[in-house]
Parts: sequence; structure tokens; C-alpha cells
Amino acid sequence: MDSLGDGNHTAVTEFILLGLTHDPVLRVFLFIIILCIYLVTVFGNLSTIFLIRVSTQLHHPILSSLVHHPMYFFLSHLAFTDIVYSSSVTPNMLVNFLVDNNMISFLGCATQLGTVIFCGTVECFLLAAMAYDRFVAICDPLLYSTKMSTRVCLQLLVVTYVGGFLDASSFTFSFFSLLFCGPNKINHFFCDFAPLLELSCSDVSVSAVVPSFTSGSVIVVTVIVIAVSYIYILITILKMRSTEGRHKAFSTCTSHLTTVSLYYGTGTFVYVLPKSSYSTDQNKVASVFYTVVIPMLNPLIYSLRNNEIKGALKKELGRKIFS
Repeated sequence: MDSLGDGNHTAVTEFILLGLTHDPVLRVFLFIIILCIYLVTVFGNLSTIFLIRVSTQLHHPILSSLVHHPMYFFLSHLAFTDIVYSSSVTPNMLVNFLVDNNMISFLGCATQLGTVIFCGTVECFLLAAMAYDRFVAICDPLLYSTKMSTRVCLQLLVVTYVGGFLDASSFTFSFFSLLFCGPNKINHFFCDFAPLLELSCSDVSVSAVVPSFTSGSVIVVTVIVIAVSYIYILITILKMRSTEGRHKAFSTCTSHLTTVSLYYGTGTFVYVLPKSSYSTDQNKVASVFYTVVIPMLNPLIYSLRNNEIKGALKKELGRKIFS
């Protein structure tokens, strides 16, 4: 690519998102499928938030609920994050299926990038906080109300959102430091950082290092917290003499383990594996999974595999029907 010094380049003020496919038939099919997924995502996560807020079985006045049910406190924030996560990408993707050239402004691209990174980072921290909650509940139940007190839960939440803001800021500042003076077609369905680096006509070495360091640090720290928590949980469960006790202890972790496996498994494919090991189209499919599909699956996983959630749902539905 030519340098800016020759004076033949115009600064890019907007980008064109190429989307998932150019096949008109496939576009219609994907539009219907992804629209349905998005509607289920919004409805499912809003229902989770509503259920946690109104059900006395899951949520009490704030000072006591955080002591006795911090898992559902974090789950409500996970549901909110999933709504924002999906909403930052899906509506624009749906528009892409209906138009030939889906334009997004320079500022709009920066906003979308920052929002996606923020939500992704917040989700990592929330999953780590929920793993720590399960660790305390199973390995040190007598001190659970102390170690997962209102103050501790709020501190974990502050760390979560501050961490998300700092990680998103590193990506956003790096994006604004890039120069775009030629091609403006992003081979993706949203403003992801990697394809943006490929379009830049400036030196991307520094711009790529800082976001890689911050996001890498988030992944390493949260994975360590989750892994260590579950190692101790597994050791504690294996020491239990009662088969029923083992099953009950493990059943409280299955929903969280499923969510962690889906989220980190897909993220590893997209961001950790070498690019030479998969194609751009495979990258797009994996990106659809963690930005569109997983936010829909999370409320389904927790509602279908969590007895307390199912019990609260049945109780609230019965109350509405017979009231």
C-alpha cells in the first residue's frame, strides 16, 4: 500500500461491512434465522433479569440478596451484558442482509468496536466472579456469607466494569491512532479489530501490541481464577462421602461450566489459534457464535439446568395464571 507521503490518498471517513455472504438466497435465510435468534436473546435475557428481580426465591431486598444469592446477582448482570453485546452487532448485521453496501461511519465503527470489547471483557470477569462464588459455596460454605458479602459482590462488580472499560479503551484509542487512506471494505459483519488493522496504511506494531496485552491479561487472569476455582471444587467434591452430596454440589456448577466452555472455546478459536489454521469465513462463523448465539444460549442454559431458576419460573407463572 502506498504511503501518505505521495499525496494521492484521502482519509477514510466511513467503512463498508462486507457481511457474511453475497448470496441473495442465503441472505434471506440468514436474516430470518438471526432475527429470530436476536428476538429470543432479548426476550430470554430480559426475562432472566425480571425473574431475578421479582422472585422472592431468588432475589430479596438488596442488602440480603447479595449475601444469600450472589450467583443470581451476577447472573442478572450477565444477562444485561448479553443484551448489549448482541445489540451492538446484530441489528447492523440484519441491515447488511437487506442492502448491497452496508456503510458505517468512522465514529460508528469505533463505538461498535469499543462496545463489543467492553461486553466481551465484562463477560469474562463475570464468569470468573461466578466461578469464585461456586468455589466459596462448595469449598467453604460456613464462611460463604462473609466471603460473598454485599461489599465483596459490589467490589467484584466494580472491578468487572472498570476492567471492561480499560480494555475497551485500549482498543478504541488504538483504533483512533490508525490511519486509513485506501481500501475501506471490512471483510466482516462488524468492526472487529483484526480486519481493521489489515486496512490501515500506518505502522500497526504499537497499535496492535497494547490491545493484545490488555485483552491477553484479561483472558489469562480470568482463566486462572476459573481453573483454580474448579480444581478446588473438584477436589472438595471427590472428598465427599455422600453420592447425593456430590451430585448436588456438581449440579450447581453445570450451568456455569457449560457457559464457560462455550464462551472461552469459541474465543480461543477466534483470537488464540494462528490465523493460518482457519479461513476468514470460519472466523466469521465463530464470531457469529460468540456475539449472537451465545447471548441467546446463556438464559436457556441457566433456565433449563438450574433447579432454583426453574422453580422460581414455575412459581411466578403459577402466580400470574391464578391471580
